[in-house]
Amino acid sequence: MPLGQIGECEQPAGSVMPQRQKEIIMRDGFSGSMMSVAIAATAVSTIVSVATPSSAQAPTASGAAPALTTPWGEPDLQGIWTDESDTPMQRSPRYADQEFFTEAQRAEWDKVRSELIGRDQRAERGTEADVAGAYNALFTPMKRTGIRTSRIVDPSNGRFPPLTAEAQKITAAERAFRVALLQATETCKNKEPACSAGKYDPTPSPRFAELPPRYNVAAMNRNDGPEDGNVALRCLTSGLPEFANASFRRIVQSPGGITMFYDVGQGQGWQRNIVMNGSPHLPANIRQWYGDSRGHWEGNTLVIDVTNFSAKTDFQGSRESLHMVERWTRASPTTLAYEVTVEDPTVWTRPWTAKQEFAKQSDEANKVYYEPRCVEGNYGLPGLLHGRRSEELAFAEGRGVDPRTRDSVKAATFTPDPLQAQ
Repeated sequence: MPLGQIGECEQPAGSVMPQRQKEIIMRDGFSGSMMSVAIAATAVSTIVSVATPSSAQAPTASGAAPALTTPWGEPDLQGIWTDESDTPMQRSPRYADQEFFTEAQRAEWDKVRSELIGRDQRAERGTEADVAGAYNALFTPMKRTGIRTSRIVDPSNGRFPPLTAEAQKITAAERAFRVALLQATETCKNKEPACSAGKYDPTPSPRFAELPPRYNVAAMNRNDGPEDGNVALRCLTSGLPEFANASFRRIVQSPGGITMFYDVGQGQGWQRNIVMNGSPHLPANIRQWYGDSRGHWEGNTLVIDVTNFSAKTDFQGSRESLHMVERWTRASPTTLAYEVTVEDPTVWTRPWTAKQEFAKQSDEANKVYYEPRCVEGNYGLPGLLHGRRSEELAFAEGRGVDPRTRDSVKAATFTPDPLQAQ
């Protein structure tokens, strides 16, 4: 099925829980889902994710699966792919250089995580934190623990390399700015984590009039304009590198071309076109939200070099200097191996590499709807801006409190997934 162009504020509908994950729930007493952070997506689309026997080719007489190729002779990576387990990005120091969990360790993690209350744990009724709770654990369930102790495999400790002095400086500056905007709120008064290293002062910070240290991509306690909100509120979906942000990835190939559609966040999505004609990257002055992807084949592996990211995108602090080399390999009829090496000399002291595996979903049982919709950008963001102006007007007229003394981005507090919090 060919994919249409998806704009910044367009999103496909979400997904129904895969049959394989339903089986995991019955077997392990575990709550499974295609999405790591699914909110409203599960209510709209019909993605039934099962890898049926018909999707695999029969083995040869030698027992090995035959090569999977397209009618025009290229390795066939096509299909709808998802990761059916949870793996932390970084490895806990307790596992040192251990790349894979033992079955006993996975079972232990599954038991611990299945007993968490998570988002079903409500804050005190009527408080801002309770209202901010919004979606319960039905929308953000956990999948079974994966086989790897971390997605990062290099460095060997499974953790990000140290930050450069430059990156540490800008990170600290952004942190100080956000904390300053919180100084007159209960968040700082109660010494909550969002205000760590900050200090409570009932007088709103004079920094409310300042611009952030660099282009803002995260939420802050200010709604002077659209760019004070995070990128999701502006219908700008997370891009590359993509780790567990997508409920599924759909790969479509044609002679001389490859496209990938990512269903991310709350059913939003974006399409990525891989240039395969051997031409060089775009000129350095042309920057794109998802970078410039140039691919070629090395045997059965699709190798994609990605550069030219916009300075308005962000991954762990990396922006326009981000450079990626991806390797996509069909490991079996139902398995797709993914490896990416990431470098940015302005952020990390050395490159790092991560791996993950995707399971093929049934092409016959799936129906994907690409529907242009972004509730956050169409309704949420205008509502936030209008609400803030109303609060400011009321305060100026002697009604209500100074909106600068309220934490407008206060999120619900609940027990985090200990696997991801290592």
